[in-house]
Amino acid sequence: MPELPEVEVTRRRIEGLLVDRKIEALRTTRPSYFFLTPPATLRRVVGGRQTRRLERVGKYLVAHLDDESRLLLHLGMTGQLFSSEATSVRLLRSAGLPPDAQRRFRPDAHTHLRFVFADAGPEVWFRDARKFGKVLWLAPGEQSERLTRLGVDALAATGEGLFRASRKRGVAVKNLLLDQSVLAGAGNIYADEALFGAGVRPTRRAGKLTRAECGRIVETLQRVLHRSIETGGSSIRDYIGPDGADGGFQDERRVYARKGEPCSVCETPIKRIVIGQRSAHYCPVCQPR
Repeated sequence: MPELPEVEVTRRRIEGLLVDRKIEALRTTRPSYFFLTPPATLRRVVGGRQTRRLERVGKYLVAHLDDESRLLLHLGMTGQLFSSEATSVRLLRSAGLPPDAQRRFRPDAHTHLRFVFADAGPEVWFRDARKFGKVLWLAPGEQSERLTRLGVDALAATGEGLFRASRKRGVAVKNLLLDQSVLAGAGNIYADEALFGAGVRPTRRAGKLTRAECGRIVETLQRVLHRSIETGGSSIRDYIGPDGADGGFQDERRVYARKGEPCSVCETPIKRIVIGQRSAHYCPVCQPR
């Protein structure tokens, strides 16, 4: 699932294709659970508008339109937001096409949104084969629980804030880090990497964390998030950048999805366990408790 770095990379790279361009038409597929706002409504209210600003809120992208309405986009587990001029072997393979680097992807049944612009320049497409992504239009002044329930952005978090949030919590620290009402944007990959860097085992009860441990967790989390943004995010399964390029952080993972491989520090095999129906990876030596 795209996490904070992948969404932030998408925001930065797609911003120039969305902001201050008149949307001549919004083309959609048929109604499905991908659409929190019915496709017919989206086509009516978004067509003819301009995006004034694009921001990231946790794992959401929020497009602020010129009539003060907003369009919320969530990539879900397999969503891809990219330019119509993107070239990507990953895109071609996902559509069942030969991975010919000279060919460009063409919209298929999973391309649920197509932003067509009045200047006839590159379009912006939102593709999601599993439909776990979401699109929601908010009228001027309308609020959404999807945004209001989010906690502090993971890049703005503090060790003291995490310490206060962890008090009297019996959940495992891994689950606490995945709680979007505590840290907005953190997910499986970067929670595992942060806990490894902090030397804290993912099964550790949140309420037993010390202030110093919370400080190390937040410091390490933010370091790996920034590094992932620098390298274009993690392209482990479906994620691509808006230009079709893969990210590079997957090559720097130290524990996530490395079950059985030697730890980069002590060479002990990395372990994988399941906590609350989510996988967790750790080194039993470098993360003793």
